[in-house]
This record gives sequence, structure tokens and C-alpha cells, in this order.
Amino acid sequence: MGAWAAIAVNVANMIGTGVFLKTRVMTCNVGSGKTVLMVWVAAGLLSLAGTFSYSEIAAMMPEAGGDYIYLRRAYGRLIGFLYGWMVFAVARAGSQAALAVGLAIFMNVALGGALERWHVESAAIGLHLHIDGLTLVALGTIWAVALINCASVATGGRTALVVTIAKVVLVFGVGLAAFVFAPGSWSHLAASGLQGTCEGVADSARGGIAGFGAAMLGALWAYDGWNNVAPLAGEIRNPQRNMPRAFVGGMLVVGALYLFVNSAYYYALTPLQIASVPAASSVATEVLKRFWGPVAVSLTAAALMVSSFGSLHSSVLANSRIPFAMARDGLFFRGLAKLSPRSKVPIRAILAQAAWGSVLALSGSYDALTDSVIFVSWAFYGLSIASLFVFRRTMPDASRPYRALGYPVVPLVFLFVTVALLVNTFVAAPRQALQGVAVLFAGLPFYWWWSRHAVPATRLV
Repeated sequence: MGAWAAIAVNVANMIGTGVFLKTRVMTCNVGSGKTVLMVWVAAGLLSLAGTFSYSEIAAMMPEAGGDYIYLRRAYGRLIGFLYGWMVFAVARAGSQAALAVGLAIFMNVALGGALERWHVESAAIGLHLHIDGLTLVALGTIWAVALINCASVATGGRTALVVTIAKVVLVFGVGLAAFVFAPGSWSHLAASGLQGTCEGVADSARGGIAGFGAAMLGALWAYDGWNNVAPLAGEIRNPQRNMPRAFVGGMLVVGALYLFVNSAYYYALTPLQIASVPAASSVATEVLKRFWGPVAVSLTAAALMVSSFGSLHSSVLANSRIPFAMARDGLFFRGLAKLSPRSKVPIRAILAQAAWGSVLALSGSYDALTDSVIFVSWAFYGLSIASLFVFRRTMPDASRPYRALGYPVVPLVFLFVTVALLVNTFVAAPRQALQGVAVLFAGLPFYWWWSRHAVPATRLV
């Protein structure tokens, strides 16, 4: 995979549905358009600070597995395993299920509700199954993406590049159309949206420090995925140069795009109008309605479909390498460590990931599961950044083709803000935080078994 495909993987992972949906909630959190744009900048800079540290570590250790490799080498096998367990069992599989179901929902909207009107029923081994059109599309999407990624890493990279270009064009097009066609005004940036209806937004998350923190979490969720190319480091051409380009370049593209389209939202609509957008709609839809009318609903749904597909594809492409790396170390199902003799990709790991994502999609439990691990996900982000300090001390003579910009100040700022977000999350949502910790503890018996009975793979075929 070349530099452009690697950048595309990161961009595609970041641009999901957040840029279409989060601005409404963030306006309710902080009120003014100016402050919302400041939050997007602050969250973007924080994510960019993270990419600087990841660039040094990934260029120094260009291996399949990403954070799993960094955490295992910095803190030991247990921490590495718990990260991989969380990613495979809940975080990425649940996210992939949510993206596939979201794509089906957006397709249903674009087709005027057609998917709701057909279903499949089957009776087997005493069970009666009733699967609606939405679920069938979601499952079909998961397996279609898995098969694309089984072809070769080059095929996956080219697909990511094509879909990412489409996503960027769509998001940029929404912003450009708003500036060109909407009867807007820059004075909207100074107005307030705190009196909006703010459907589904808690009063405790509106205004003040709590509101700013909630808006930051929303923006960080929209930027999430800035480190997703890390597990692919072992399959990227000239990783010492191209990994930093993928991290930093992808972050700069997405940050600029988010600022552009959000400025367009506030040019076309007042903060009060944005805060009063129904939760079932999106700010992008309401902006396009101002000059394209009802057809805007179908157009936005189609854009969200493309965006969801791109995020799902890049997530499967990158994150399937984590169970592969764990199996190679003897800390996961041994069969997942095998590479295809033809395509040289971990097909078994890809298919296992698709199977588990399908189970979560059928169960409908993906939202609750992914919400529960947001807390521990950011804890692992912090540990990965902190590993930079560990490697500087324990591996002072290692080759470092790229050295983290602003070290040690920039990574320390990232760690400080990460700790503040973790404390705020634990105070504001202790139940979710504790559920995330419980997910980690659930992996301990599996670690005990594999660490004592499995043998690391020494030869992959």
C-alpha cells in the first residue's frame, strides 16, 4: 500500500457520520457558532498532537498490529492483550456493526422506506428467524466488505482511496453548496443557540464547563480514527516515510474539511435553528433543504451511505490485523495467524471479525457495547502516547526515521487533556466507565488460558 492509500485509510475512518450529526448537539452544548468552531479546532489540534507521537512509534516499529504491538512492548503482554481483546470483542466489531446498520438505515431513507417493507423468515433446528430488509442489507454489507479485503491489501487500499475521494467530495460539496446557494449571513456566528429545543441533549450538558467538555467529546468522536492506519504498518510501502504522512496528512485534510463544512452550516442557519434540528434529521439535511427542498433528505441519506461504507471498509482493512498479530504471539485463536498463500492477507482474521460483527448486528447490542468502551479506548490512547516516553528511555539507540514534533511538550499536553477527559467521563458517566472496565476484566480468563497453553506462531503460511 502506498502513501495515498494509507492517508485514505485514516481519512475514511475519521469521516463517518459525525460531521453530519454532531454540530446540532455541540451547538446545544456551548451555544454560539464561534465556540463550536473553537471546539472543532481544539479537538483537531489534540488529535494532531497524538499523530505526532504515533508517527514516531509507527515509523520505528512498522509491524502489523499497531497499538497492540506498542502496548505489548512498552508494558507487557497483559496490557497488549487487553487492548486487542477490547478492540476485537467490542470496540471495532461493535463499531463495524453500527456502521453497517447505519448504512442500511440511510439506504432505507434514500429508497423511501422500501427496506422496511420486505423481510425473510426461516425455520431451522427449532428456531424461527424473522430478518427484515434493514438487517439483511447490514449483514450483506459486512460480508461484502470482508470479501473485498480478502482479495489483497493493494485492492483494499485502492478501494479505500476511491471511497475516500468520494467522501471528501460529498462533504466538501455540502459546504460549497451552502455557501453558494443558501441565503446566509456571517452574523449567525455571534448568535446563541442555547434556547433551542435540543432534543435528547441533557440540561446538565448545556453551557459552562460541562457543556464545553461534552462538545469536546462530540468533536473527538467525529475525529476518532486518526490512528487507525497503525495496524497496517507492516503492509505499507516505505513505512518510515509514509506512516507519518498517513497520520499527519490525514488529520490535516479532515480538520480543514470539518472547519469548512461547519462554517457553511453556520453561514446558512442560525445557531438557534441548528440547535432545534430534530434528532431524527441532520444539520446537513436542513441546510440543503433551504435551496433543494425535500430532495435534500434523499441526497443526505446517500451521502451518509457512502460515508458509512468508507468507514466500515477502512475499519475492517486495518483492524483485522490486530487479532492476526495477537494470534501470531499465541494470545488469540491460533488459526487467525495464518496468511493466505495467494493474497498474503490474514483472511481468517478478516472473516472472524466479520462473523463477530454480524452477531453484534443481529443482537442489536452494538451501541450499548461501544458506548461502554469509550472510556477505556481513550485510556489506551493515553497509554500508547505514553509509550513514546518508555521507548525513548528503553530504546535510546533505536532507529527513528521520524521524531515526534514538539517532544516532550506536545505528547505531555495530549496526556494531560486525555487524563482530564477520563476524569470528566468517570464523574459524568460512571456507569459507562465501569462497564468499560468490566469488559476488560472479562478478557482476563482468556488471557490466563492463552498465555499458558498457546505457543506463538513461528512460521506463517
